[in-house]
Parts: sequence; structure tokens; C-alpha cells
Amino acid sequence: MNISTDERYVVRSIRADEWPALKELRLRALRDPVAHLAFLETYEEAAARPDSFWQERAARSAEGAVTAQQIVAEGPGGELVGTLTVLVEEPGTTDWAGFPIEWRQGHLVGVYMWPEHRGCGLTELLFDEALEWAWGRGLERVRLIVHEENGRAQAFYRKVGFEPSGVTVPLDGQTGACEREFVLERG
Repeated sequence: MNISTDERYVVRSIRADEWPALKELRLRALRDPVAHLAFLETYEEAAARPDSFWQERAARSAEGAVTAQQIVAEGPGGELVGTLTVLVEEPGTTDWAGFPIEWRQGHLVGVYMWPEHRGCGLTELLFDEALEWAWGRGLERVRLIVHEENGRAQAFYRKVGFEPSGVTVPLDGQTGACEREFVLERG
């Protein structure tokens, strides 16, 4: 890891009362140049949501929640500079795309790191914390879905151990475009 010793980061689960900072982090993520490939909503859609939406979202994935966990990287000044969320998926249900869930698994969503904090090992720490949380809940595997044109993300996911499963998800309204499932089995 290349994190400078003069910078102190904390990687942890969010607290429900942090919803304003989480909202700002999400809005920042949606302004990223590859947001159209990485997220299923636009900046305008997210910015229009009422505070109650953000409060409920934070509460559902805060420290102590059992069906989701949002992990954040807190920078040296206390600002939230990165995030990802683990959603628990149960067998016998269907996912957001209508596909059946066959395993008790985690689904990583909303991965984002401020550009100036990328490449220093901090995103790896987010993934480590998310996987520790997932394995601690007895999940059999963890997956994520990534746009076929998001090469930067695919390279990172491979670097941290995820492999393509062969499952593809067509994108609504984008003829011929798809997303690919990457999976990490519990070791």
C-alpha cells in the first residue's frame, strides 16, 4: 500500500446520522466522468431526492444493519473520500435485473473513490472491509456488476480477486450494451 504516513485514513461502516455527507459523496460520484457507466441513476435524479430518502438509505446500511452495509473511507480531515455498499441477496429471490438468486451472496454496489485518493491502496482497504463483513455474515460469494466499457473498474476488480462469471445483463434502452458479473467465491 502506498498511503503516505502523514495521512490518516479510517475505513469503517457508516453511521445513520452521516446521511448528509453520504448524500454529498453520492452526488460527487455521479459527477465523475464515468458515472454514466458506473451508476444506474443520474446526478439530476439523485439531487432531486428528498432528505428522507437519504436518511432511510443511510439507516438501512449503517453500522449494525444485517441486510446491507455501506463502507466508507474517511480522509485525514474527516471528509468521506470513498465508499461502497454490500447488499445481502438470499437464494430464492430475484435481483434488480430479474435474475434468480441461487446463493446466499453479497452484491457490491456504489463503488466510488475521489480521484485524488485513487491508486494509493485505499480502495483495496474498502474492499477488504466489505469482504470481511460479507464473510462474517456467512455469505457464500460476493459479486458485482460492471459495464462492459468500464475497463478501469474491471481491471481493479480483477486485481482484488474478482473474476468474470460469464453472466451478462443487457442494459435497458441501450441496444447491444451490457454489464458483466464479476464474482469472488468465499475461500
